Formats: sequence, C-alpha cells, structure tokens
Amino acid sequence: MKYFTHEEFDCPTKKGSGKLMEKNFLEMIDSAREIAGIPFYINSGYRTPEHNQAIGGSKNSSHMRYCAADIHCANGPDRLTMVYALIKAGFRRIGIAKTFVHCDSDRNKNHSIWVY
Repeated sequence: MKYFTHEEFDCPTKKGSGKLMEKNFLEMIDSAREIAGIPFYINSGYRTPEHNQAIGGSKNSSHMRYCAADIHCANGPDRLTMVYALIKAGFRRIGIAKTFVHCDSDRNKNHSIWVY
C-alpha cells in the first residue's frame, strides 16, 4: 500500500488485526486515496465482535469481515472529494455521516449509499 499501514486498520482491542484486511479492500481504498489527493485518516477498520458491540456497531457490520473502514471527514468539500474517489475506485457501499465516511467491499450485501 502506498498511503496506509496495516496498523491503521487494527481493532483497538486486537493488535495486528489490520494485517487480515481483505487485499481487494486495501487496494481499493489505497486507489481512492490516490484519486482524492487528500489524506484519509482511518477512524475504524477491523472490529472484533466484542468491540463492535461495545461501540454500538451494526450486528451485521462489514467491519467484522475485514472489508470496511470509517474515514474521518470534517467538512463538505472533503466529503464530496472522498465519496467521488471511493466510487471511482470501485466502492459500491458508502455511508455518509457528519464526521466520517464509511466504505466497504462486502460482497454479501447490496450496493448502496446511505446516511447516518
């Protein structure tokens, strides 16, 4: 990866878990970062089921499948840039919140864009 380290995707309760992220997901998010031309700071990558439950994550969260990340975002122009880059990089599942943009490559779920 050009823009990320595996550690950025670690669950806070499981060191080294970022190394298990899906290769395709990592290639896509790295490509999106290149397209965007702005930094992507990972708020959340992989989550253990216990950590996911503790923070109120979805019971069927793609974070637990090593194929999702929440990227910090503080303003509208960056949010637009990120979403555009994620779509261009091949992501078909994107969630938009006030302080982050979620992306995942979960093949078990329908393509969608949603808001939190």
